[in-house]
Amino acid sequence: MLSEIEAIGPMNGTMELQQRIDADIKEAMLARDKDRLNALRAIKSAILLELTRDGQSGLDEAAGMRILSKLHKQRQESALIYREQAREELAVEEESQAQVIEAYLPKRLSEDEVEATVKAVIAELGATDMKAMGRVMGEANKRLAGKADGALVATLVKKLLGSD
Repeated sequence: MLSEIEAIGPMNGTMELQQRIDADIKEAMLARDKDRLNALRAIKSAILLELTRDGQSGLDEAAGMRILSKLHKQRQESALIYREQAREELAVEEESQAQVIEAYLPKRLSEDEVEATVKAVIAELGATDMKAMGRVMGEANKRLAGKADGALVATLVKKLLGSD
């Protein structure tokens, strides 16, 4: 199953997220891949909820990445909770779905790459102390949307601004 997921690759601009998910749902149904199908249906459901909430007819890439990141994080947190409660079969299912969702997200940056981006933002904004944390976080999160965990970004910003 991993080879199929890796073959999907990150999103490209040629096909909208919704269309790609619909096509992949059909593939998963034909392949009778229950885990992948469940993850794809969850993605489709979240997208439809977002569209009906905002009354939109389409979804821009940033909103799609935000939804996918949220779903991925939920699956990871659920797997962790299931492991703590010794529910291995449920943890494996959540991790499997997280892998499927991750295939639609852009590649995550390493901590060093995130730190370099945060340093660049701090330098551009001329931030020197914790008072500028809000501005730095806002700009860093724009640049790193979907590519880095928000908690990591916040930790790095605090560390870098606190040490100056």
